[in-house]
Amino acid sequence: MSEHHHHHHHEPSATSGPGHANPRRRLIIALALTAAFMVVEVLAGLWSGSLALLSDAGHMLTDVGALGLAIWAQKLGERPRSDRKTFGYRRAEILAAAANNVVLGVASVAVIVEAIRRFAEPHPIQAGPMLIVAGAGLGINLLSAWILSGGAGSDLNLRAAAAHVAADAAGSVAAMVAAVLILTLGWTASDPVASILISLLILFGAWRLLREATNVLMEGVPPGVDLAALERVAGETPGVREVHDLHVWSIVGDAPVITAHVVLLPGAHGVEVARDVGRRLEHDVPGSHVTVQPEASPPGADLLPPGNLTRR
Repeated sequence: MSEHHHHHHHEPSATSGPGHANPRRRLIIALALTAAFMVVEVLAGLWSGSLALLSDAGHMLTDVGALGLAIWAQKLGERPRSDRKTFGYRRAEILAAAANNVVLGVASVAVIVEAIRRFAEPHPIQAGPMLIVAGAGLGINLLSAWILSGGAGSDLNLRAAAAHVAADAAGSVAAMVAAVLILTLGWTASDPVASILISLLILFGAWRLLREATNVLMEGVPPGVDLAALERVAGETPGVREVHDLHVWSIVGDAPVITAHVVLLPGAHGVEVARDVGRRLEHDVPGSHVTVQPEASPPGADLLPPGNLTRR
């Protein structure tokens, strides 16, 4: 009969601690800056005829939605855990990050389609106003990205929002280059070319962050965690005959969870072995929540070499 003692390290909090309000304040400031300048960029894009400016404004619109969604997710993540949500609501941040990047990808594809159409039907562009507005947009985007990146760390939601704004900064640079080329060389095709480059850059960033968010949602092993090494560490703990059902995943990007079953050597004390295994695993994955279940060896197991136990 198996013993069913569990050893726990660090109960995962439903909130991310006292610093959680700070990321939300950063998001609100970035949202206000982005929304205000988005209106300016839309009007300037329509007036100048620049697709690069309009695409940048379109990405700013998705930024406004992304930042709003991130703020909502941060607020929701502070709700305490309940009988139905035993890990709390922090994973709302991962859902928001995933949704943000899907929307950003769709918007980027739409801009690429419009840019290709403009190669066939060139539009007149007023490059002077385009250059001025793109330069101002670069300043706003860099300021917002600086505000957001200061609190990002391992917060995937905040990193997704910062990536949106940083991509817009790159978009503003591309729009400025296009405006200079139109002013100096009269090359109007630089406008749709800039739009495509902006969109490809944003698509790459969106795909990378979406892949990280999907890994969390699919209970994947967090980046940087070596599962084989953890199994070896647990198996080398005194009193452990064998390790099985070792699982590593994360609730959000910065909250790894580890569970393991350990089969005890004859005479080993289950609670003490579980505590030692838990401490070793926590040392290897700092900040993790570790649950270890010790199990007595089945009858006759002491006659078998380690690793040959029959699973029940």
